[in-house]
Amino acid sequence: MRTFYIALALGLAFLSSCGNSQPADSNAGATAAAPAAPKAPMQSMLKEADSKLLMSTLATYYTLKNAMVATNAEGIKTAATQLGAIADSLNKTLAQNYGADDSLKAYDGMKPFLDTLLTETKNIIGLEDPKCERQRLSFGPLSSAMYGLLRKVELKNAGVYHEFCPMAFNDKGAYWLSEESEIKNPYFGKKMMECGEVTDSL
Repeated sequence: MRTFYIALALGLAFLSSCGNSQPADSNAGATAAAPAAPKAPMQSMLKEADSKLLMSTLATYYTLKNAMVATNAEGIKTAATQLGAIADSLNKTLAQNYGADDSLKAYDGMKPFLDTLLTETKNIIGLEDPKCERQRLSFGPLSSAMYGLLRKVELKNAGVYHEFCPMAFNDKGAYWLSEESEIKNPYFGKKMMECGEVTDSL
């Protein structure tokens, strides 16, 4: 009889342990990753077609900026020529759509920035500058004008980084725009590629 009770106790213990067992889960205890928040859509006060033209202008600016980073004089001249052409088209479009006949009359506030873009691209195109130093002198105000225009049209969620180098132009400092937060300095290139910081984003 004693043997019977021992066997019964062992059997119940076995059944109890089997009832509590669960299949191993390789993810057990791991916290499920939260789904990435959806990216907010780009916004501006401009109409959709005009906003696309603005972003094309910005993309051409980036091409110029990257040529400055690479200290590529011919690439700079080519990009400046392209930027001048598309900035001229943007200027005419914005004047037509947001000028005297528009209820906001917003073009008046955009015009100074557009004028600077056109003036400085012409300056860059006209320079023979193998070391790119004089081209960079025009790139500073051109970049500030581009940023001013983007702020004026209330651009948001466009992945634009406003960056600053305090050592440019004999420590006077200068800004530029980038499509990435990583610093790649267009005023010094390889000499001081990482000199600078992000000051704003749009």
